[in-house]
Order: sequence, then structure tokens, then C-alpha cells
Amino acid sequence: MDIASLLVQVISGAVGGAGAGAAAKQYSLGTIGNVIAGAVGGGITGQLIGNFAGQMIEGWVGDIAGGAIGGIVLTLIAGVIKNMMAKS
Repeated sequence: MDIASLLVQVISGAVGGAGAGAAAKQYSLGTIGNVIAGAVGGGITGQLIGNFAGQMIEGWVGDIAGGAIGGIVLTLIAGVIKNMMAKS
């Protein structure tokens, strides 16, 4: 695990999470919540996808894509869960 790759994945995940929250307001966790969920998702998923995507997409592009996708997915999943919990 390269620390620079992890940092890029966390930052791109935070940006992806913030973008997902802005685009899907019904699933938003608030600005800080979106950024935190995105950063966590970007770091975790970026590492998981990074190994796979690293063979197809080299370098920073794979790190950015993996982090952003992970940030978007985790933010939206957390938003859906939050909405489901609020309705019960």
C-alpha cells in the first residue's frame, strides 16, 4: 500500500461524496457527513478496487476513479440507510 495512493483515494472519495450529496439531496448527510462518508468510502474501496483497476488503469487515474466511485457509493448507501431509519 502506497501512502500517496491512499491519500489520493481518500481525497477523491471526499470530493465524490460531497458531489453525490449535492446531486441527490434526498440522500444527503449534510456537507460534513457527505465528505466524511466519501473519504471513508474512497479509502476503503479505493484500496479494494485499486488492486483490480491497477491492472487495467495505471497510476493516478485508477486511484482517483476508485476513490471517487467508493466515495459516491458509500455516501449514497449511508443516505439511504439514514432515510430508512428516519421513516421507522
